[in-house]
Amino acid sequence: MKSEDLTVRNESGTASAKSRRAGEFVEKMFSGIGHPIQVHAPVRERSEEPFRPLRVSKAPPGAMYRLQVRTPELRVSANSPAIDVMTDLSRVVAVTIPATATVDDAHRSMIEQRVRALFVIDEARDILGIITSTDTLGEKPIQIAQRRGVRHVDVLVREVMTPADLLETLQLRDVQQARVGDIVETLKSSGRQHALVIEPAGANASTAYTVRGMFSLTQIARQMGLPPQLRHDVARTFAEIEAAIGA
Repeated sequence: MKSEDLTVRNESGTASAKSRRAGEFVEKMFSGIGHPIQVHAPVRERSEEPFRPLRVSKAPPGAMYRLQVRTPELRVSANSPAIDVMTDLSRVVAVTIPATATVDDAHRSMIEQRVRALFVIDEARDILGIITSTDTLGEKPIQIAQRRGVRHVDVLVREVMTPADLLETLQLRDVQQARVGDIVETLKSSGRQHALVIEPAGANASTAYTVRGMFSLTQIARQMGLPPQLRHDVARTFAEIEAAIGA
């Protein structure tokens, strides 16, 4: 999964001032800024030297130009740094969907964005949870449609997503010291295929966190060189990764 400032607040963080601060960090994340610390570019002294065009040339007879081949994802092993398989949201844009969108909308978005999970947000752009391809293609939407007496296309994202307070989270400082194999064991012990990586949203923050990244079982398998599955099977993926680690 490739994947794409989300904030997660605990139940005690209901004060309006904290909510406003958390919302500011969310806006920064979604504008492409992933780290809450502002880094200012060094101020360069103005040069009196005039700007000059670079030397240009034309290809000699018989010369050929080839397009650069896309650099593949970093190949990893179980002992590689865990950060090598983390989707770093300070470098890529988080792929999101409103909680009020339909499950079919979420499925189409995953196909268009070539991801297997979306961050679910509310009108304030706070993260409410995550919806995965398993959620959209599994039995849950069908069961909800039958229970409510509606069509499958009327089932909403918020009805099938995994709420934020049920998501496993890892501290960035711990991830920076971990290996890929440690992350696999973490996901296996929780029985989930995704985990969020968080850090405090400010020096004094205790209830607001920045979602710095995410781990995906699918991406770990891909970067370990395992062949893609036609239909994603979490148990099978764990088995294949463990076999690769054992080998």
